[in-house]
Amino acid sequence: MKLKLTAIALSLLATSAVWAQNVAIVNGKPVPTSRVEALISQVTAQQPGRPVPPDVQAQIKEEVINREVWMQEAQKVGLDASDDYKNQMEQARQVVLIRALFADYQKKNPVTDAEIKAEYDKFAAANGGKEYRARHILVEKEAEATKAIADLKKGAKFEDLAKKISKDPGSGANGGDLDWAAPGSYVKEFSDAMVKLAKGKFTDTPVKSQFGFHIIRVDDVRETQLPPFDQVKPQISQQLTQQKLQAYQKGLRDKAKIE
Repeated sequence: MKLKLTAIALSLLATSAVWAQNVAIVNGKPVPTSRVEALISQVTAQQPGRPVPPDVQAQIKEEVINREVWMQEAQKVGLDASDDYKNQMEQARQVVLIRALFADYQKKNPVTDAEIKAEYDKFAAANGGKEYRARHILVEKEAEATKAIADLKKGAKFEDLAKKISKDPGSGANGGDLDWAAPGSYVKEFSDAMVKLAKGKFTDTPVKSQFGFHIIRVDDVRETQLPPFDQVKPQISQQLTQQKLQAYQKGLRDKAKIE
């Protein structure tokens, strides 16, 4: 009797071990639990930090079992021997291998904090300096601009005149306000005239550009307001990571012997 009980116990333990490794056995074929774990990992990757609810886990388990049932049927009718299947499997193999290659490269060649800071400093140097809060009135003819300047000198309000006659649809309705911008944001003729003005002053002759004739007034000047390093660090890191990967890809292509 003791031997019988021991044999039964061992059998139960063996069965439990099989079910621990497999989520199910479909038509005699074990379906490994790792398939469920792989799908759960995909779900958690889309929603980091959020646990997968039990009902979703149950749905994933059913999905894995269904896939095994359908896959067995596809093999039974011989679809895994078709050229279309083989071509798609080859394409999938390539995608997985290439993704693994790039992930391995990025893991071994991470962007460093020093590289990110150097890129930020380069950006700051290129975009530093002063920025201007300016207004303008844009008209088609020089005579119109000359008259507008005369009206301003007689006491006309710049904002009112811009609303009335400016042809710039973006700023005209706002009294000619162009908001804060660096000189490089404007065409050369405009920026050259703007940077010469003191705060509160307007151009006393029309400024011609490809858009027409401008009367420009500078309301204020300040040092360029760059975003703090910590604020843009993630974007810079992502940009540099992509640049490194692209350089790696290009290097592989350049070294390849293609006939």
